[in-house]
Amino acid sequence: MSSKAGASEAQSPHGAARDHARRHVSVLLEGAVDALVHDPDGIYLDGTFGRGGHSRLILERLSPRGRLLAIDRDPAALAAASEILDPRFSIHGAPFAELDAIARSQGVHGELAGVLLDVGVSSPQLDDAERGFSFLRDGPLDMRMDPSAGISAAEWLASTAESEIARVFKTYGEERYAKRLARAVCERRRELPITRTGELAELLKQAHPAWEKGKHPATRAFQAIRIHLNDELGQLEAALPAALEALAPGGHLVIISFHSLEDRLVKRFYRDAAKGDAHLPKHLPIRDAQLNRRLELLGKAKRPDDVEVDANPRARSAVMRAARKLA
Repeated sequence: MSSKAGASEAQSPHGAARDHARRHVSVLLEGAVDALVHDPDGIYLDGTFGRGGHSRLILERLSPRGRLLAIDRDPAALAAASEILDPRFSIHGAPFAELDAIARSQGVHGELAGVLLDVGVSSPQLDDAERGFSFLRDGPLDMRMDPSAGISAAEWLASTAESEIARVFKTYGEERYAKRLARAVCERRRELPITRTGELAELLKQAHPAWEKGKHPATRAFQAIRIHLNDELGQLEAALPAALEALAPGGHLVIISFHSLEDRLVKRFYRDAAKGDAHLPKHLPIRDAQLNRRLELLGKAKRPDDVEVDANPRARSAVMRAARKLA
């Protein structure tokens, strides 16, 4: 990821999108597409287009009769998608939780051969200092997946009660010192507003009493703010049942997550859908076919191998789970 855009491209959203698309490699690329595409003539949905790594490989696997719908709420991702000139492909600007409505609008609800979700923040978003996601690159404190929607991280930190900031740090960042860090934020904002990622990172660094080896002390708090502002867990909770209903029987649901909270939601959803009506009293004379099982798990969870992690250290926390819709 060392290549840089020229001056003209740096000032152009489409130029930036081209540059990021060239240098960004999707995590678990081959494995995810292998698990997803089982019918080259099918209709698929990539709910998290990003810079199109998965979508481009899916298109390579499809026949001329295949079709791919993609979704993203990031304007830079939509700009990158606009460069895919393939009649089998269409891009839709929306959060992935709205995949149900998009599938219906395209007349393919209940007919999808596969749905892929690669949740969380992407490397191009982290690498762009102007997006405000990274504590390693100074930029405006924003963190919104869609900069036109909601409030920025700077606005949230300026207007939110200390107790709520601590709750977010604890819940979404699993930050042990959430109260201490929230107090430091509120003490600083009384003196002057926190508007830059570098300012917040340094503040959290100074306030954190116990640094984890190999991890920046601002990591968990930044992660927590991002997850909260973009309602990432809420999006995933809504998307899971929506994806199941949008699939055709036999369709594949493949999800890549990067955080334990996300993976926990996915694992629980898959488990419950695979068990079916397992809550019924055990003494009832019910056949297995009557349990209303909705999913069949396709193997165990998969993680990137050492080669992929060496090439892209951000891949180390990725977990992929795949399942097939039964009915």
